[in-house]
Amino acid sequence: MLITPNSVIQVLIYLVILLLITKPLGLYMTKVFTGERTWLAPVLAPVERVFYRLSGVNAEEEQKWTAYTISMLLFSVAGMLLLYLFERTQQWDGSFFNPQGFGAVEPQLAFNTAASFTTNTNWQAYVGEQTMSYLTQMAGLAFHNFVSAATGIALAVAFVRGLTRRSAQHLGNFWVDITRCILYILLPISIIGALVLVSQGVVQNFNAYTQVVTLEGVKQVIAQGPVASQEFIKEFGTNGGGFFNANSAHPFENPNVITNMIEMLAIFAIPAGLTYLFGKMAGNTKQGWAILAAMTILFLIGLFIILPAEQSGNPLLTHAGANQAVTAYQAGGNMEGKEVRFGITQTALFTTITTDASCGAVNGFIDSFTPLGGMIPMLNIALGEIIFGGVGSGLYGMLIFAVLAVFIAGLMVGRTPEYLGKKIEQKEMKMAALAILILPASILGFTAIATVLSVGTSSILNPGPHGLSEILYAYTSGTGNNGSAFAGLSANTPFYNWTIGFATLIGRFAFVVPVMALAGAIVKKKVVPANAGTFPTTGPLFVILLVGVILIVGALTYFPAYALGPVVEHLLMLAGKRF
Repeated sequence: MLITPNSVIQVLIYLVILLLITKPLGLYMTKVFTGERTWLAPVLAPVERVFYRLSGVNAEEEQKWTAYTISMLLFSVAGMLLLYLFERTQQWDGSFFNPQGFGAVEPQLAFNTAASFTTNTNWQAYVGEQTMSYLTQMAGLAFHNFVSAATGIALAVAFVRGLTRRSAQHLGNFWVDITRCILYILLPISIIGALVLVSQGVVQNFNAYTQVVTLEGVKQVIAQGPVASQEFIKEFGTNGGGFFNANSAHPFENPNVITNMIEMLAIFAIPAGLTYLFGKMAGNTKQGWAILAAMTILFLIGLFIILPAEQSGNPLLTHAGANQAVTAYQAGGNMEGKEVRFGITQTALFTTITTDASCGAVNGFIDSFTPLGGMIPMLNIALGEIIFGGVGSGLYGMLIFAVLAVFIAGLMVGRTPEYLGKKIEQKEMKMAALAILILPASILGFTAIATVLSVGTSSILNPGPHGLSEILYAYTSGTGNNGSAFAGLSANTPFYNWTIGFATLIGRFAFVVPVMALAGAIVKKKVVPANAGTFPTTGPLFVILLVGVILIVGALTYFPAYALGPVVEHLLMLAGKRF
């Protein structure tokens, strides 16, 4: 096992920059969602009021958890149907928006893609540059990159209101929250981010694909299009759906180490900032820092398993006589499936970040990782995308585990558990348990079905334990609303388009309903003054307890499935046997 000093320095640089932007972004988002005046208000406030008048929304009227959730569901269904319509009618887009003349997307694939992008999953069972017109990419896919991200953030803010308000009935107004999120946060920052990416070489045009002749005399078609406008929001909104099939490994999406660092920071920016928002709205920023500390610890645990696993290389290649040592002349390690302009550290860091967040963007080929290197991304997603997690979904997912942690702490000392001064009782724990159990039920249930049916096993590229990992990863990614893939699985089949599509809907909506029900129950509770018996939720003890609860729940839920896949692969690899 090997971690180079260079790797440690790169990780530290990333964490320092992330920490520096956490508080300013969190403070800005707090002002946006509490209705305070921001520096963009003179320009955007009139636009915001116009939207309310056109849509008939009363910005002063708040909603109970039921109305808030129903509004979110109706908005999501409408958006999903709109994207499906774009896909099925793109053959009529005209030569400007469809210069390649792509036909309508096949119905089952269109359903899978519409469900995926609506739920912030962005699973792609198709080759983007060979399937989607420019109009579908922009008005369909990129549109959902904004609204699905805004939906997750709005839900997180509503959940935080439930935890922090005193004896209230309402959680806010969904239509106001999503409008303010898009106008004040996602759009302005994405415009700046897209322009920065363009300055570094990310393409942005409406040209038809260019045919060139290579140095070898072979004709090659160079795909291009409105990439930068989709690229930044795909990271900033933790979406992950790439314009190109190669995603962020493609030089037109991610040309160099500067853009790679920008994209990695964009992925964690909002999830980290939301922890500060949580602390500010709770009236104690230490609450937010404690949540951020737990996220960071889990992030580093995963990263420092992937890094040495990949840097140490593949024993099978060593047995074959390959030199995988790190020297002044070579990067060493397992470079299969990795871009040489990024190397192992940047690829391992990017992969850990994107699977900690619900962002399916990749700059390497996860199917080519070592068994342990491939297991960690899968486990990151399986834990519920709470290690920073998706924009919004990461925070409310982590807070569900925080509720579970204080409940366990209360049981150990024989007290009624409390969180932020509110008692956690039977109803709240039922909702928390239901939310936590929904995800493994979907992941393991769909995986079990796929592994016993020929329509499932016929799509795997590799037999044996790696084939199981390919299927398990697909449903983990779909249910976890991540969207990345092992890529050894041929997922564009009717069976996988239907089942993964339904998995994405379960992972988003079946999970969030009990979460909002918990928020609706706890917002009504009175705040109990802290006393000598109150379990503190701001110090190292709580952080350790929270991390421990998450890892124990993950181990109890997923260990048998992972033991049959990545762990067996790892043991076979160490024994010098192919798998």
